[in-house]
Amino acid sequence: MVGWTDLPADLSDTAALRRLSAALPHAPVISSDLRRAAATADAIAGTRIRLPHAPDLREFHYGEWENLGFDEIDSPDLRSYFDRPGAQRAPGGESWNDVAVRVEAALTRLAKGPDLIVVAHMGVILTQWARATGLPPFEALAQKIDNLSLTRIDLTPSSPVPVFANRIP
Repeated sequence: MVGWTDLPADLSDTAALRRLSAALPHAPVISSDLRRAAATADAIAGTRIRLPHAPDLREFHYGEWENLGFDEIDSPDLRSYFDRPGAQRAPGGESWNDVAVRVEAALTRLAKGPDLIVVAHMGVILTQWARATGLPPFEALAQKIDNLSLTRIDLTPSSPVPVFANRIP
């Protein structure tokens, strides 16, 4: 359960980083303030403008479950948290709804130009994937988000809801 635990990124696959950077538009780059996202953003930024870190783009905060293995905390509460994501919070942490609202507010505030590259975490991406596609949270959780993968979500000024979502492996 790695959410706010500030682990480093494995950036040893420099060829994958180059491919990812080449696939991105020339747009400002922003990331969460956690080391793994910030270092990845720095690695793909190239000549792009690098915006200051945005703490609101952090992964889920798992509270008392943070940095523990599933086998250590397996319980009806943990299973319910993932089987029925929504309002239920991790003990001392956040719910799906908490993160979705936090991230949506951040992206609405940050999306000023035609493009913005956001380097974020799986849970953050999935909350916005659900928003863009209309999937319920449980179904969104079934989406696979690989490290260094690209997810495109279009948010237009005329539409408060994203109008396009595309997963690019």
